[in-house]
Amino acid sequence: MMEAGTVFTTVSLMMLANGIVLAVVYRDLATTLRPAAIYWQLGTMLAAAGCVVFAATGLLPRPLMLLAANGFMSFALTAYYAAVQRFCNASPKLWQLLPASIATACVLWFSAISPNFHIRLIVVSAVWIFLMLASALTLLNSRTEDTSLSRWVLFGIFSVVAFYTLCRLAIYLVMGLSSDFAIESGVNWLNLLSPILMTLLPVVGTTAFLLMCSDKLRRQLEIAAATDYLTGLPNRRMLALLSTRGFEQATKQGGDFAVAVLDIDNFKAINDTHGHDAGDMVLVGVVDQFRGHADKVDMIARTGGEEFTVLFSGVPPNRVAETIEAVRSAVEAAAIYAGNIRIPVTISAGIAMYNPDDAMFEDMLRRADQALYSAKMAGRNRVEFPMSNVRPVEPGCIADDRQHLGA
Repeated sequence: MMEAGTVFTTVSLMMLANGIVLAVVYRDLATTLRPAAIYWQLGTMLAAAGCVVFAATGLLPRPLMLLAANGFMSFALTAYYAAVQRFCNASPKLWQLLPASIATACVLWFSAISPNFHIRLIVVSAVWIFLMLASALTLLNSRTEDTSLSRWVLFGIFSVVAFYTLCRLAIYLVMGLSSDFAIESGVNWLNLLSPILMTLLPVVGTTAFLLMCSDKLRRQLEIAAATDYLTGLPNRRMLALLSTRGFEQATKQGGDFAVAVLDIDNFKAINDTHGHDAGDMVLVGVVDQFRGHADKVDMIARTGGEEFTVLFSGVPPNRVAETIEAVRSAVEAAAIYAGNIRIPVTISAGIAMYNPDDAMFEDMLRRADQALYSAKMAGRNRVEFPMSNVRPVEPGCIADDRQHLGA
């Protein structure tokens, strides 16, 4: 029969290899993922150290061996918990060192001072189960922001090892073992199975963790490619995707579909007078006013330096007009400052509703641009429609659809 020491030696070498791999790829990870990777690497190295100590049975005094091996493994699980927290954008707390500290102190007392296998087993198992379930629940609770398969694999590994630890505890307790039972020996089949299953976290778990990091980095790059860096709004790329969907739905199923193009009036003059930093503050301030009406629209995107595009689905023309006019009015009333100087800001807007004659969304967008041009030519700080049967909206006034309020 294979001895437990041989199994633990093999397992420790596998863990060390995975720790080295993680150290090698560490520099290739995004800066935001490196803290989580450091914690995971620490956990893997501590787990490997625990297995090395177990493998050194006979070379160390038994109480010292039990203390070091169980302590290393308890703090390894604590480091894994911290790694999962950092990955999920949570901060580890100092109190999280307490469970592992309690387990280590318990092993010291019930191995060197008052030897008792059963109490030692219960306390250590309870701490390990707690730390693994805490890690699994952290992954589960933050799953809405990450649905990758690797996250579910890691969740499954934590759950399986926690369940095995619970079953192992129950089996040992019902076996009626003596209080001086040597768990590090090869006498019982569980002593050989335990190190094999415990490799799931340092070995398979490390692979799942790296894949999870890779998936998160890919998503971050996708978001960055589709998001305006200054305002956090979707950019032209995302607008193209959503506008195509909305146009196709309006074409096939009918219903209201609208696009509005908004532009900050005299934005170049603001930059020239107050500087580009003030211009950025104006952009952010205008976006803040947009967000107050975000529940009424499908998308607000920044599509140019000072230009924004808004999509509406299932909203009748008069409500579209009311919403854009409300945004215009809110921007005009907003207090946007550059230092101690209040910068007066206004916007102009053009709106176009879906027309069966439109062959593509670009036809709608072109009519909205024409309406925006008309608003600029009519004096700015106003909302315009391009078609005479849908009236333009003058500042502070929402007209009904039966009349045309010319500029």
